[in-house]
Amino acid sequence: MLQSLLSPDFFNAILRATTPILFAALASSVASKSGITNMALEGIMLFSALFGVIFSAMTGNFAVGLLLTMVAGALIGLLLAFFVLNLKTDEILAAIAINLMATGGTVLLMLAVSGDRGSSTSIASVSAPKIVIPLIDRIPFLGQILSGQNLMTYLSLLAVIVMHVFLYKMPLGLKIRAVGENKNAAESVGISARKIQYIALILSGVLASMGGYFLSGGYMNMFTKDMSAGKGYIALAASAMGGDTPVGAFLVSLLFGAAQALANMMQLTDIPHELIQMVPYLTTLVGLGIYSYAGLKRRQKLAGK
Repeated sequence: MLQSLLSPDFFNAILRATTPILFAALASSVASKSGITNMALEGIMLFSALFGVIFSAMTGNFAVGLLLTMVAGALIGLLLAFFVLNLKTDEILAAIAINLMATGGTVLLMLAVSGDRGSSTSIASVSAPKIVIPLIDRIPFLGQILSGQNLMTYLSLLAVIVMHVFLYKMPLGLKIRAVGENKNAAESVGISARKIQYIALILSGVLASMGGYFLSGGYMNMFTKDMSAGKGYIALAASAMGGDTPVGAFLVSLLFGAAQALANMMQLTDIPHELIQMVPYLTTLVGLGIYSYAGLKRRQKLAGK
């Protein structure tokens, strides 16, 4: 077991398991920075996993399938923004409605398209390719980890850098943070808070859709019922524990990815699979507990000064 944990295959598994969580955590971060909690990540990922299979099969091209899936994710983010910002619906209830709709809606849509109920095995989808990086692939041990990953994994790592620059260096990103920190103050200097929050939720939908696309076009090569398996909720925890920052979300997503990879490896042992399946979620609960306790102690210390 220890030898397996120190092997390149285990670290490869960590990166694969981290990818969908990281995309969704970045989606949560940009929405939170605008002052809205996007709890619809689970539903967006589930819809996008199915759309990725359908669109890539229709076009025969993974890139076009990804682009169309991102558009679908943007539309779901737009729908959420409309309900929250225009109709003044509670953001949590609106997100729960989208998540519930995704649970049954994806099965219904898959049945209508392929006639399948459990998985999309009859749909000839196109998966994202694996990328071998020249020179790096020749480095002992490290090359086996950094090279040969799925393209979506590299895009998720690139997204961390892009989102950090976007939120902290670009005017639009600064406006998103300004609206999230003090909506009234932002509006007093001419910033349209509604417009900015619309943009943030649409961008959040795009990022979450990329995580969903990876599930059915990278992690697996088909769609299965409820395949997001709570990753959207885990991503919310990763974003919160990372301070709603791209770099923080990346680091915490790695932790949860490691827990998922460990759970997958433990399936080869004699431990009951019900306990093994609990590992990623127990890790989330423990992490949130530590994060909340640390925040409480920090607030008590500030109050005591």
